[in-house]
Amino acid sequence: MEMRWNLDVLYPSLDSPELKQDLGEMGRQIGEFQVWTREQLTSTEDAVSKMEQYITKLTEILKKQYRIYAFAELTASVDARNEKALQLAERVLEQSVELVEPDVLFIKWLGQLSDLDAQIDQSSLLQEHRFYLNEKAEKNRYLLSEKEEIILAKMKNTGSNAWTKLHEMITSTLLVDIVIDGEAKQLPLPVVRNMAFEKDPELRKNAYEAELSAYKKIDESAAAALNGIKGEVITETKLRGYESALAKTLGDSRMDRETLDAMLQAMRESLPSFHRYYRKKGELLGHVSGLPFYDMFAPVGEADMRYSYKEARDFIVKHFASFSEKLSNYAAKAFDNQWIDAEIRDGKRGGAFCYNLPFLKESRIMANFSGSYYDVSTLAHELGHGYHGECLGEEAFLNTDYPMPIAETASILCESIVAKAALKEATPEQAFAILENDISGAGQVIVDIYSRFLFESELFRRREEGSLSVKELNEIMLQAQKDAYGDGLDHSALHHYMWVCKPHYYSALYNFYNFPYAFGLLFAKGLYAEYLKRGDDFVAQYDQLLAVTGKKSVADVAAIMGVDVRSVDFWRNSLGLIEKDIETFLELADQRGSQV
Repeated sequence: MEMRWNLDVLYPSLDSPELKQDLGEMGRQIGEFQVWTREQLTSTEDAVSKMEQYITKLTEILKKQYRIYAFAELTASVDARNEKALQLAERVLEQSVELVEPDVLFIKWLGQLSDLDAQIDQSSLLQEHRFYLNEKAEKNRYLLSEKEEIILAKMKNTGSNAWTKLHEMITSTLLVDIVIDGEAKQLPLPVVRNMAFEKDPELRKNAYEAELSAYKKIDESAAAALNGIKGEVITETKLRGYESALAKTLGDSRMDRETLDAMLQAMRESLPSFHRYYRKKGELLGHVSGLPFYDMFAPVGEADMRYSYKEARDFIVKHFASFSEKLSNYAAKAFDNQWIDAEIRDGKRGGAFCYNLPFLKESRIMANFSGSYYDVSTLAHELGHGYHGECLGEEAFLNTDYPMPIAETASILCESIVAKAALKEATPEQAFAILENDISGAGQVIVDIYSRFLFESELFRRREEGSLSVKELNEIMLQAQKDAYGDGLDHSALHHYMWVCKPHYYSALYNFYNFPYAFGLLFAKGLYAEYLKRGDDFVAQYDQLLAVTGKKSVADVAAIMGVDVRSVDFWRNSLGLIEKDIETFLELADQRGSQV
């Protein structure tokens, strides 16, 4: 099967006439849009008509901009040295600054309307965009002057956006020096990181040590990027009047602090169960002082959980069908139509992501597939993101932008579907491996995410006082891992460079991109439990939930399914499902004894 995606539906090439035409047309439309907003948004007369025109004009521009930028970003993500793609992405970002002035003028203009909801009621187009308009009006509280907003947006391209690109470049092109079977090699970082899933214990440890050593080549550059990005965020949030970067993130996430605190409380309460799991896994692998970080993803049991890419495709498509034909058909379409780039190669970004293309009703998924069950689970996760986009297919373009916490719901539910369905037909050895993999994944989303939340909280606190050194960043990361993992891990074998390899820290737009994963997992676990109770009736309502995620708050989206996300008990109940799996794992592990 083809393991590289096809982007022809966007543009044939970076030099294509179609791309050049769209670039020119977009520039013209933006110029006309700037003139229109300056001339028309000077009074509140004909407010309904002006709002309709604004939405129509903006949507047309954003669709074109999104298309061009997606092509550039997707191309560069698998070829970090592609200068044309990088330059195109930079050009689009620079041009997007020209939309800041119209946005500011519109938000300030909306703030003058005392009867916004009554105006919205007069138009079906405005009613469709009610949430968007009200959210824009609310942002008036945190808006700077028109001139300041434009300056700030322009400075980002040579500030945080440039630091983000630097981090992506140095991690995408980093080659790790490693000796395998007596042969010295230089391998891409994703290849070496994926060795954490290999059965050979010496290879796992060797890869871990080589990885940590390799980061020394880029740690000063990564620290400079991180300091630059977080410093800019602190400055901007203060200028806008936010209490903190976290407060701004919660606002952007359409989530309140009460919900976050309830979830974090339940997560902290659950940590001892995860610590028991890690200690037991360590014992199975022959360790006496807790699980070393390099064995975090080690396979357990005798089952050979290896897959070819085609086997992974068939496995996912088959088990998605146990949930719904619509989900299964979507996955088959993504694999068969070359929407996925799964091949590991030099210059390609590490990790995995899904890039939805709502204007085309398609998506593109990047992964680094090496054949482990974890890789299969990762593909299922990213396909969940793609399915979320599929369910948004009939929504207006401006209603397809959903917040971070909800973003992980469909992806993690898809992981659960694959894991639970696979358990039904697995051999005892395979079932044990699948169960362990599922708990391991949950541990990443609960325990490791909690460590990342602690790290980023402390990072922001200290960055207020000045830039942090590599040594300080390492120390904060180690402490965060100790606080989250407790005695579950061997404290002499942690991962102090985790701040370098996680791209989520290197975005000025998405700070604290950690707790949304925990929200997604636990919300999805709760929803999956409902699915098991209700069956097919649940599926249609679930698709409806995904379809409205771009035009409701997190609490209101959850309320569709009768869930109160501000209640600690909801989160405890979801975590209870994972804790039951851990108890099952511990019982099975005790029956198996140690495997050195």
